[in-house]
Amino acid sequence: MSQGPRSGLAAVSSALLAMSRHLEVRDVLKTIVASARELLDAQYAALGVPDDHGGFAQFVVDGVSDEQWRAIGPLPRQHGILAAMLHDAKPERLADVRKDPRFEGWPDAHPELADFLGLPIRDGDEVIGALFLANKLRPASAHPPHPEPQGGCGFTEEDEELLAILAQHAAIALTNARLYERSRELTIAEERSRLAHELHDAVSQKLFSLRLTAQAAAALVDRDPARAKGELHQVASLAAEAVDELRAAVVELRPAALDEDGLVATLRTQIQVLDRAHTAAVTFASNGVRALPASQEEALLRVAQEALHNALRHSGAARVDVSVERRGGGAVLRVTDDGSGFEPTAVHRVGRHLGLVSMRDRAAGVGGSLTVESAPGKGTTIEMEVPGG
Repeated sequence: MSQGPRSGLAAVSSALLAMSRHLEVRDVLKTIVASARELLDAQYAALGVPDDHGGFAQFVVDGVSDEQWRAIGPLPRQHGILAAMLHDAKPERLADVRKDPRFEGWPDAHPELADFLGLPIRDGDEVIGALFLANKLRPASAHPPHPEPQGGCGFTEEDEELLAILAQHAAIALTNARLYERSRELTIAEERSRLAHELHDAVSQKLFSLRLTAQAAAALVDRDPARAKGELHQVASLAAEAVDELRAAVVELRPAALDEDGLVATLRTQIQVLDRAHTAAVTFASNGVRALPASQEEALLRVAQEALHNALRHSGAARVDVSVERRGGGAVLRVTDDGSGFEPTAVHRVGRHLGLVSMRDRAAGVGGSLTVESAPGKGTTIEMEVPGG
């Protein structure tokens, strides 16, 4: 095997080891695609995981810049050569994909593909993905030059065999990653169920005592005001205990991704998903952010989620920019959209509808502040600052 500078068994081994190091599905997909492109000297590589609705649940590319990928638009559908690989479950090696009768075109911003090599990724009888490469690189000084079978296709039968090995191991890595994520989801679900049960018991007891004490105070208020006052003090104490129970439970239910990845990585991942799922361009940038107290990180994440929901669902924005940057010992979150905006003086009327009340409460609850700038037709900027620890 001679497939460029990283060739043969060593290159295959390197690719397989890279796949085995990742457990997150998205990371596994990226590693598979990058390994395949490098291993077979292709200009472009992609891997699609089909959904049950004629599209792709995930679609990862390598060799295309982020700007190009955004310009291409929505994820592809299962049609043409991609559909053939998924439905017929057989390899496709073509001299020019554009001349194949199944070719159905691509968006204007899509790069031009010519020679093409694709294989289904199978788990037993199930096709769980499609892996393909395009535009075999042919160095002018190659010795010997790459063979060009099938009327000029740069991908050889040897390339196909090598990609088949990679696809087999990709199926194992992808299945393992899915099992890992499913196991983690079940663990989180079980833990949340346990916490919900404990929360229900603890708070129910407090609220039951609070109700009885309030009833006692009401009965005593006319004939024994002093005792009624004492009962009311007990009501206040029980209410405070109930609030503490709720607050403790909320801390325990903190999003798992924050604990594992931190605020910046969690936001970046969620925004990448939103960018692919919506027609609006959603961007993320960070600068110098340090780890913050857990309560502040969760508040920033929740406010960002609420602001993004408003921008993408209600404002009609074509672009939403999210940033987090260090400010003093703390951080500032900024979510800006170019949507319809609103009149700030009407904020009390629209505030509850847009979640602004809860966002302000979250900011205040961690010692931070929230500001909203907007005007009809001028978009909206929501900024939240937290002090750090």
